Amino acid sequence: MMARQQNSPESPSVRERAIDAYDDAREQARERLEGSPLLALGGGLALGALVGALLPATRAEARLIGKAGSRITTGARDAFDAAKEAGREKLTELNITRDAGAGAVQALIDGLGEAARTSGQAAVDAVRARG
Repeated sequence: MMARQQNSPESPSVRERAIDAYDDAREQARERLEGSPLLALGGGLALGALVGALLPATRAEARLIGKAGSRITTGARDAFDAAKEAGREKLTELNITRDAGAGAVQALIDGLGEAARTSGQAAVDAVRARG
């Protein structure tokens, strides 16, 4: 068996570099979202609503709930519309725009991409070092 090469103190391991890249991306995302908490909340609510809308109702649900389910659905839709409108008004009042949200999302994507590139480069460097 070949002896395993030890990393020098100046050369972090692939694992350490990947962890650092992940931590950096996470920190950048956290900073962006802290600057726009309502935007983050709105994104979370939108994601939850999307997932809920994509889940189909089962026959058992339809049979058990019946007309009451229709009234509940209508009431929930009205409540959702009212909440959405109130949220839009508050975002407008706070001058939180779609562009700001797009910038935060882009920064998150960029950070994750950078973390992936750094991790990939660390893996390539490790393989080359073993040569």
